[in-house]
Amino acid sequence: MAAALPVCYHGAITRTECEDLLGKKHKDGAYLIRDSETIQGAMCLCVYYKRVVYTYRLLQTHTGHYTLMTAGGLDETFYKTLDDLIRHYKKKNQGLAMHLRHSVKRKTAMLGQLQKPPEPPESQRRQAPSPEDDADYENVPESDYVEVLPP
Repeated sequence: MAAALPVCYHGAITRTECEDLLGKKHKDGAYLIRDSETIQGAMCLCVYYKRVVYTYRLLQTHTGHYTLMTAGGLDETFYKTLDDLIRHYKKKNQGLAMHLRHSVKRKTAMLGQLQKPPEPPESQRRQAPSPEDDADYENVPESDYVEVLPP
């Protein structure tokens, strides 16, 4: 059965559209989630603070859990749902530029589950991936993202 996505999930909107929506809200702590324009299957948590939109890369694991990309050396925290992740980052001092306060809701309902990358054919599956073969999100050249910092 399809699950309803959080009302702050806007899907495939551009960074500019996102900044416009958050700018119109014009409240520190306004936030939304959108699909990443640079990495298929990744999303962005975008937070408005002092007229700047901070964009955090939001990843979904192969088990379906969610995490925000963190600064080097910090442990990643995994959440079962996007709502759990949002609930956590509504608390102050969790490493974001500003804690989440005002959800920017989409105007239409989105039913369904977030897309997972398709499984490779059996012949192309690896037995035990080496650390070098894992998806390396940290080295994607994208200066528009910020990392979660220690609280």
